[in-house]
Amino acid sequence: MAFIFNGCNDNLDLEPEQDLTPEAALGSANNIQNLLVGAYDLAGQNEIFSGDYNLASELIANTGELAWRGTFQGPAEFNRKEITTGNGFVEDYWVVSYAVSNQTNLILENLDKFEEEEDAARVEGEAKFLRAVVYFDLLRFFALPYKAEGGNSQLGVPLVTTGVSDASQIEFPSRNTVEEGYDFVIQDLKDAIAKLPESNPTGTFYANKFAAEALLARVYLQQGDYQGALESANNVIQEGPYSLTGDFASAFNNDGNSTEDIFAWQITTQDGVNDMTTFWATRAFGGRSLTGDVTVEEPYFEVFSGDEDDRSTFFYEGNGTLLSTKWQNQFANIPFLRLAEMYLIRAESNFRLGSAIGATPIEDINTLRSRANAPTLSSVSLEEILEERKRELAFEGFALHDAKRLKQAIDDLTFNANSLVLPIPQREIDANPNLEQNPGYTN
Repeated sequence: MAFIFNGCNDNLDLEPEQDLTPEAALGSANNIQNLLVGAYDLAGQNEIFSGDYNLASELIANTGELAWRGTFQGPAEFNRKEITTGNGFVEDYWVVSYAVSNQTNLILENLDKFEEEEDAARVEGEAKFLRAVVYFDLLRFFALPYKAEGGNSQLGVPLVTTGVSDASQIEFPSRNTVEEGYDFVIQDLKDAIAKLPESNPTGTFYANKFAAEALLARVYLQQGDYQGALESANNVIQEGPYSLTGDFASAFNNDGNSTEDIFAWQITTQDGVNDMTTFWATRAFGGRSLTGDVTVEEPYFEVFSGDEDDRSTFFYEGNGTLLSTKWQNQFANIPFLRLAEMYLIRAESNFRLGSAIGATPIEDINTLRSRANAPTLSSVSLEEILEERKRELAFEGFALHDAKRLKQAIDDLTFNANSLVLPIPQREIDANPNLEQNPGYTN
């Protein structure tokens, strides 16, 4: 009996084999590399970048081009522009984004575990890229728009730079300003560009120098810094190893990265959920319903002058509705930074600046139109460049952010209306006394 009881005591003292203590998890270079892989996995969750951030952007900006036919209350609130502080989708955006931030902070605090300086630099660059990714969209969704004219003292989001590995380390930060937030994101991306190789040896689907520079071009464009956007986009086009796919369809529904994917969120049959198909496809292609939860309506097609454009017919029927063919493979990667976007950023920036760095605006626009079998243009205006952007990047999560930077009204709401900004989730307000709610929402 004594032998049996002693054996039981020994077993009770064992740590679960599937768990690691914080000290063990952060104790070696190999474990820090695994933590980085986990950060990619977190960022690529369907709750944020594998579908649901895109869903919010497109539905909040919707003025009749789309219809929400699903049963979830959260997206219905987006579509009505009547978002509540208890919206479950909004809560997931905040929680998962800050989980990514925390994981990257832990990685950055433990770079000394790497013996090789080159390995430490690469991991630092990847972690800062991922941290910039989440903070940029937290700012775009949870704060009033960035003002190109300056004076961005409006509340942004808390910028957390220390990692938490156990509950005793939890702090209760207040919100930084929008200016501080953008400065933080830009600095992380500049650091990433300096640290990352042009081709990441750990795998083509991890971030490299060009992914960080492409995201920086997007950030500069959102700010209205057209010179910065132009330089970054042109660098990616001129120096990067990317090329447009031979036809428009080949840019989507791919199991691996296409030639124009600067960075894509990886989905496989074993890992990841593609919520673009969940909500934007019929049941035959992994969606929730026979019609699709999000359908494309007739007003959207006003952006096309005719059907001599592959993008105008890139749709399929679902029980009497129309859906985008961009999202027809539930196990396909989700493009995040496409080379096509860089052409559009370069064209718009060059036009606004009256320059022709890399190519003229008309050359860049015709490059995309030719790929889509659309008639080429002999001249181009800013309005036509923005319409080309809407044709090329439709349903990829740009709608709300473009409306805000271009100061376009959404229905009867001005671009900076309080109801176009997501509320800080109520659970966060309840847990953190230092968090201030956004205007227009009650605690």
